[in-house]
Amino acid sequence: MRPRDRIVVKARDLFHQHGIRGIGVDAIAEAAGTNKMTLYRHFGSKDDLIVECLQKAVDEAQTGWDAFETDYPGDAMAQLHAWVRQGAACIEADKRGCEMANAAVELTEAGHPARRVIEDFKTAYRNRLAKLCSDAGLAQPDLVADTLALLIEGARVSRQSVGVEGPSGRFMRMAEAIIASFGKREPGA
Repeated sequence: MRPRDRIVVKARDLFHQHGIRGIGVDAIAEAAGTNKMTLYRHFGSKDDLIVECLQKAVDEAQTGWDAFETDYPGDAMAQLHAWVRQGAACIEADKRGCEMANAAVELTEAGHPARRVIEDFKTAYRNRLAKLCSDAGLAQPDLVADTLALLIEGARVSRQSVGVEGPSGRFMRMAEAIIASFGKREPGA
């Protein structure tokens, strides 16, 4: 693996485990088997590295959306149910929560370059979910998407604080109930 790629992989892992503010470039360089000079040759600053790490998360999310479309072509409702299953699996597997949400909590400065990546990602993610709800024919697709987006965010935080035995362990059942409760749009609506 190239040094740049190694740095990003190790930085993402360390940021996820210890927080962005809790880990320095020395520890990242050491974990990546390189030195600070090499790190700074590839990334002009720690902020540039943070942006690159978050962009990798964006790319992975896009791959997930693409997989839904590939696995269930033309069936938006099946894609939505696949999103629910993937969300539940992610919540169960990762006790540290969403990279983007964690970064948003840590990087509160309005001008931080990562803020744009976080905001663009969260907006695009919610809009993609709303389109999927609309394509699935759900009534009030924007409200369904907002409800599901808040549910998954809350479930990921709940997983961090009380574990899988808490409310996050019922994410899939709650999400499916939300989808069912909105039902299909009336024809012509």
